[in-house]
Amino acid sequence: MQRQKTRDTEPELAVRKLLHAAGLRYRVDVAPLPELKRRADVVFGPTRVALFIDGCFWHGCPTHGARTPKSNPAYWSEKVLRNQARDRDTDAKLNDAGWLSVRVWEHEPPHSIAATVLELVASRRETMPAVRCARPRLR
Repeated sequence: MQRQKTRDTEPELAVRKLLHAAGLRYRVDVAPLPELKRRADVVFGPTRVALFIDGCFWHGCPTHGARTPKSNPAYWSEKVLRNQARDRDTDAKLNDAGWLSVRVWEHEPPHSIAATVLELVASRRETMPAVRCARPRLR
């Protein structure tokens, strides 16, 4: 378990590279809400969009997450169910706070993920009130 990366995985890096190339700026591996101790992979603060790139095994992907480990299968099945319940709870809390939670699987093509996120961030920019900078402008 210690060898499992919690951030900067290959799917995350591929998506972040595309988003950055498209001109979006974001924060990486942060909690969208301070009181919520769960971290999103990519956070767009001003538009309140949180992107989660879920691992197939850890979050129970219907396509790839169906395999059961041979050692301690009861524990791992329960662990995946707990992860899924936590994911639903996180999405609900973010939604209640006005955030858009976007969940994708690690096996999805990075280009399609980036295109979806670009569209969502752009649409939220149009509908959200302008965010003012707290610092005065220098002239």
